[in-house]
Amino acid sequence: MRAKTMMIKPLVMAVAITSMSVMTAQAASKDPDKSELAYKGAPSAVDPDSAKSVRTPGAPDMSVQEFERAKQIYFERCAGCHGVLRKGATGKPLTPDITQERGLDYLKAFISYGSPAGMPNWLTSGEFTEEEVELMAKYIMHEPPVPPEFSMADMKETWEVIVPPEDRPTKQMNDLNLKNLFSVTLRDSGQIALIDGESKEIVKVLDTGYAVHISRMSASGRYVLVIGRDAKINMIDLWMKEPTTVAKIKVGMEARSVETSKYKGWEDKYAIAGTYWPPQFVIMDGQTLEPKKIVATRGMTVDTQEYHPEPRVAAIVASHEHPEFIVNVKETGIIKLVNYEDLENLQVTNIEAARYLHDGGWDASMRYFMTAANNSNKIAVVDSKEQELEAMVDVGKIPHPGRGANFVDPEHGPVWATSHLGDNTIQMIGTDPEGHPDKAWKVVRTLEGQGGGSLFIKTHPESDNLWVDTALNPNEDVSQSVAVFDINDLDAGYEVLPIADWADLGEGPKRVVQPEYNYAGDEVWFSVWNSQDKNSAIVVVDDETRELKKVIKDERLVTPTGKFNVYNTQHDVY
Repeated sequence: MRAKTMMIKPLVMAVAITSMSVMTAQAASKDPDKSELAYKGAPSAVDPDSAKSVRTPGAPDMSVQEFERAKQIYFERCAGCHGVLRKGATGKPLTPDITQERGLDYLKAFISYGSPAGMPNWLTSGEFTEEEVELMAKYIMHEPPVPPEFSMADMKETWEVIVPPEDRPTKQMNDLNLKNLFSVTLRDSGQIALIDGESKEIVKVLDTGYAVHISRMSASGRYVLVIGRDAKINMIDLWMKEPTTVAKIKVGMEARSVETSKYKGWEDKYAIAGTYWPPQFVIMDGQTLEPKKIVATRGMTVDTQEYHPEPRVAAIVASHEHPEFIVNVKETGIIKLVNYEDLENLQVTNIEAARYLHDGGWDASMRYFMTAANNSNKIAVVDSKEQELEAMVDVGKIPHPGRGANFVDPEHGPVWATSHLGDNTIQMIGTDPEGHPDKAWKVVRTLEGQGGGSLFIKTHPESDNLWVDTALNPNEDVSQSVAVFDINDLDAGYEVLPIADWADLGEGPKRVVQPEYNYAGDEVWFSVWNSQDKNSAIVVVDDETRELKKVIKDERLVTPTGKFNVYNTQHDVY
């Protein structure tokens, strides 16, 4: 189980980092409206009221009020690790056959004191009272309530075209340099901010779903698609006089991923979104978000070949080699190549990789998709041209690359790099099977970074620097700074830059997260993510000198996290 809190306690954080996936990593506050300090650790967006209450033989008696209270706590704090149906994900399964055998006293002790495998110590950390511990121990001995499915009819009820395509401009109607525009997640306000990379001023703040997970650009660079954890998608037209949401839809109850078609001749034709609940993805019209095809992801796992009822959709990327979307299915460990040429006769190629698939990005050639199977401690390499698994590469503990970092290693040639949540290493994998066949799909270099808890690693084709954040490290000095390596002298170690100190925000946790380059590749932007009731900022660093260039402060910058430069995201530059 997990929670959110205004200040992360070191013991809770240290335990959580050992087993977190993109969703887990820490505890959250009893007030779900306040800022979560773990970047991916938001509550489940599934409405607890939508899950039917049940009672189970062999489980302790609970009143209706107790059951409803426990259900609320579970969906807010535990479902991200253990799954909505409690079948297990990053956390262990908590189905009644297991929990009833363990017994009430065992469960109370486990919830109270946690475990080295990643279960936080809810009682001794002060997050749960003794009454809440007993309540949750009783609750997980009952059959899990099941939220409803989300059908085509449900989606269409939420679908809205605000500005029809025929009423949109035929050319850009503003003076913005769209190549250097940033879409910035304002996590706890349910908004994004569009920030001009030239002036460093906020162009516009737009209402979106809760805790936008990613921003993705259409192939044309005209539309920004953002998806909240509540599965709400906004399609924003950057050509309007003022960038405006022109279509929106809710595709489920909880989600993480959205993408648009990029194959030549199919640009902006379709959009796709994947959901955590229900476990499925939907293909939509690329101009209006009209839902066209829903595909369930429930099925057998790649290892034990057992049925999983809740395999969530993680990262999605658009292939440049075929008219396909590449879809990561987390719990089953299957990568799906979804061909969108004929939606009525949809062709899906299943590639068996490893559990639990999460995020990743392209190598420099944009042929090979490099994606983390985080709790398997592996990187899966998919050849999108040949439509097959190229390799499985063993890496460090809980790889979390974001999209990764591509550069030319002075000794090993072209590489793609990942950092890790569970250890302090940064590892480079060779990606040039033709020019460096002996290096391809192997870890060719391992660097020591500041520590575990890294979420993102980044460089740029015009840069000689490799930036690594450590936002989830329990050490405050580490989480509030970044490490930067010289790509031409990697063995020299790293320099630490005190990004949070430069922001000069006063009190608060001030975690530094997600380096993002500007269009030219000569600036790196960092989010200094503070608590919701305190000031946050974006710090801009000169990439060449590694010196502070600008601190962007604005009362509208509420808990900024992910930042996405339009050009770099549109063209998969990282």
